Amino acid sequence: MRRRTFIALAAGALTSACAAAPGARPGQTVLRFWSWVPGIDQAVNLWNSQNRDTYVDLELTPAGSSGTYSKMYAAVRGGRGAPDVAQVEYQELPGFALENGLIELGPLGMDQHRDQFVDWQISQSSFGERIYAVPQASGPMALYYRNDIFGSLGLDVPRTWEDYRAAAEAVRADGRYIATFPPGNSAWFAALSWQAGARWFGLDGDVWTVGINSEQTLRVAEYWDELRSQDLISMQPDFSNSWYADLQSGRIVTWPSAQWGGPILSGNAPGTSGNWRAAQLPQWNPDNPASANWGGSATAVLKGSEHPREAAEFAIWLNSDPESIDLLIAGGYGWPSVKDALDGTALDTSEEFFGGQNVNRDVFAPADETIGTDWLWSPTTNATYLHLNDGFAGVVAGGSSFVDVVQQTHRQTVEDLRAKGLTVREAS
Repeated sequence: MRRRTFIALAAGALTSACAAAPGARPGQTVLRFWSWVPGIDQAVNLWNSQNRDTYVDLELTPAGSSGTYSKMYAAVRGGRGAPDVAQVEYQELPGFALENGLIELGPLGMDQHRDQFVDWQISQSSFGERIYAVPQASGPMALYYRNDIFGSLGLDVPRTWEDYRAAAEAVRADGRYIATFPPGNSAWFAALSWQAGARWFGLDGDVWTVGINSEQTLRVAEYWDELRSQDLISMQPDFSNSWYADLQSGRIVTWPSAQWGGPILSGNAPGTSGNWRAAQLPQWNPDNPASANWGGSATAVLKGSEHPREAAEFAIWLNSDPESIDLLIAGGYGWPSVKDALDGTALDTSEEFFGGQNVNRDVFAPADETIGTDWLWSPTTNATYLHLNDGFAGVVAGGSSFVDVVQQTHRQTVEDLRAKGLTVREAS
């Protein structure tokens, strides 16, 4: 099978026809932009009100996995119909890079702006030293917990995962569960592996390294296997009606989650207002604290754009201009990608739901600073997620173990990458 080079520099833009956009003035450069970020229309309106030369024609799309990525891939492969600018989740960027579908943004302005952005998010948007997307938003992780229930049981906030296990035993003795292990949400498991120091993928030239079955990932899998075997955790799906009901009733008392989980808690368990707090994730090594990211996306310029420089200028502005960031925060887009973006924004406030705690300043801002910069996704991440989800569902149905699922997923992922014509080396 012919091996394909993973990254090819864009030698030139492909020509595509583009109809005039409603609202654009005669003579303006028109950029087509696909996104599903809530409230992003307000930021685009701001850009259009301030720029006489470039008009952004926004198309609000379904989420990427709900069909938009399929349309993007088809357009990139076919050489026509792709937007100039597109929202792309971090784990999906390698897939577009494999199709040579991303335009390198460093020479188009990002090399001058990279220091404005958080280091680990620059890493998520880059391959080697080359930047292929502008970081937009993310999900630094922490531990949401029921302060009232912890207090009634005499429990301290767990600093380590061993502390968390002890808390799980006390909580279970009270008829509750410390948390759920969501069998259909392998992105959550990936984030906890990231926090433990795992590195599932690496890229050396054109050679992919796969290390899903690393010591760190197996440690995480074994830990949750033990909690499961002792009936210390629930195994219900997260974001389900039953899970929301258990959060509301206090049957589930913690949620290791991303910053964007706060509004989900307050929106779906309103009767618990004032009883929740946030703390740093329990640690494997308290002397070297680490968080991880769950979720997040970037703004990319796709191959075929007739106006890559203007597209890059807009993508950089969208994610670094203070007024734009304020509008995106108000829309609920997540955690900003630029450094020191919290100050003075709607995120920098105490919240009644969390008992007056300013969880973003006190917890998530420090967590964001401890996320490892060397985590890399692969072009087959979605397939890896499906392998894990299928395996975890099998465990719930009475199958083997989380550890076995990790080992099997490692083997399947190696096969997936090789099936795409890529050179693969298994991490030792």
